[in-house]
Amino acid sequence: MGFVVSAGEVQRLGRLDSPKPARLAIGGLSQDYLQIWRKHYAVRTTVSYLARNIAQLGLHVYRRHGDNERERLTNHPLAQLIRQPNGWTTRYRMLEALVHDLGIFDASYLRKVKTDNGLGLIRLDPMRVLPKGDNWFYPEVFELRGSKGTIRIPSEEVVFFRGYNGGSSDVGGVPPIEALREVLEESHNASVMRSQVLRNGARTSGYIERPPGVKWSDEAKIGFKSEWQAQYAGDGPQAGGTPILEDGMKFVEANQTPKDLQYIEARKLTREEVAAAYYIPPPMLGLLDNATFSNITEQHRMLYQDTLGPWLAMICDEIALQLVPDMSDNSDLYVEFNLDEKLRGNFEQRQEAIQKSTGAPWRTRNEARALENLPPIEGGDELVQPLNVTQNGDDEPTPAQADPMVTPRPVDATGADESEE
Repeated sequence: MGFVVSAGEVQRLGRLDSPKPARLAIGGLSQDYLQIWRKHYAVRTTVSYLARNIAQLGLHVYRRHGDNERERLTNHPLAQLIRQPNGWTTRYRMLEALVHDLGIFDASYLRKVKTDNGLGLIRLDPMRVLPKGDNWFYPEVFELRGSKGTIRIPSEEVVFFRGYNGGSSDVGGVPPIEALREVLEESHNASVMRSQVLRNGARTSGYIERPPGVKWSDEAKIGFKSEWQAQYAGDGPQAGGTPILEDGMKFVEANQTPKDLQYIEARKLTREEVAAAYYIPPPMLGLLDNATFSNITEQHRMLYQDTLGPWLAMICDEIALQLVPDMSDNSDLYVEFNLDEKLRGNFEQRQEAIQKSTGAPWRTRNEARALENLPPIEGGDELVQPLNVTQNGDDEPTPAQADPMVTPRPVDATGADESEE
């Protein structure tokens, strides 16, 4: 049984929910997500790590031809737009800002504008954008608030990136910072406690203890204190030296080390939990306690598959959905991040793998010279084939070329060399 339900039927059940405030209460103070990124080292390190590693990847434009062929487009308007979104922003800076916004707010907004070269993109501050509308599924307009007023931008003029929020309205996601509320609060309180201990009491290196029952007059106490401060405190002549104590006195150490305060362990734990919230392997952020060469190598490969893979897929899909239709020539058009340089291994591994898979030389001399910025040479565009390499089905090796300066010896009909007779 076939049936069709109109989308308007479901839309009438509700209206767009208002986005939740992008703020957290940490240390008795209300801070927005951007302030947390600016001030908290673990959050900043993690989010910026994602943004920098995605922004460095090339974003290429392709046209699909059939099921197995494709063509890279370098002069297409979409490729030019990605290469330079506007007159003051590069591809790297646009992608870096996009991923930063997604990592901090789980939402990002790019405004479509007209330029002399065609379509352009401008980043909008997520703190100033408010999705609105009566459509339950998707914002109809985006309200942009500035210091001089407010404008309403139609949804078709904005490229809207967002995560999942679990609600009925698609107004933006819930960033990992929200899930890290207790971790960040605990880290802040522990940092304040350690700071108070260091400021108020941890500078005391020790104290002098007298045996019980030994009388000590007020005059002797004052005199000992004055002599001690004059000799061993501050810039005294014996500061740092070995004091000579009397009447059974002894010096008791009372300083607190970073180990006693668990300063290093607490900071490492916070960084590990923040890294886990963003699905980043801890060794990638400098936590090398359990790292080895082999697992770091594998985790580096996983970085561009399991960690960055979902981010890259989401960005490409949103561009295909919201930006490609604006191109006049958009037939079979799509974008893809270039991961070859990150996943194909080092130079030696690549050369060995290609050599084994082809079974023959695969790069000309001029191609190799171009890698070293050297000019081409005559005859360098032909592959050099070793004499012991044959084609499939050919049992005989490739014969060597005869030297034109050497005259071959005459051979009779029986195959004997006449010069030997």
